Amino acid sequence: MSAQASTASRGEMLKQLREQHAETVVRTQALYKEQRRIQQEICKTIRDTPKTVLDVALATGLPAHEVLWHLNAMKKYGIVAETGMCGDYPLYQKVEE
Repeated sequence: MSAQASTASRGEMLKQLREQHAETVVRTQALYKEQRRIQQEICKTIRDTPKTVLDVALATGLPAHEVLWHLNAMKKYGIVAETGMCGDYPLYQKVEE
C-alpha cells in the first residue's frame, strides 16, 4: 500500500470516527464550557480577598461539595492557593498572574 493510499484510508477512518462520536464530542464540549464558567465565577469571588469553601458556595450559589472539587482542581494546577485558616477551614485565594 502506498503512503498516499494509507493517508487516504486514515482520513476516511477519522471521518467515520468523528461522525460516530459527534454526540459525545458535543456533550464533552458543553461540560468543559460549564466547568470553565464555574471556575471563572469562583476566581472572581476569591480574586481580592481569601474565602472559605462555604463563603465561595454562598457567593456563587453552588453546592459546597462542587466548590471544593473545583478549588482542589484549581489548587492542583496553581490557579488558587490556600492562604491561611479561618478557624478550622482553609482560606483560598486566586494566585497572582
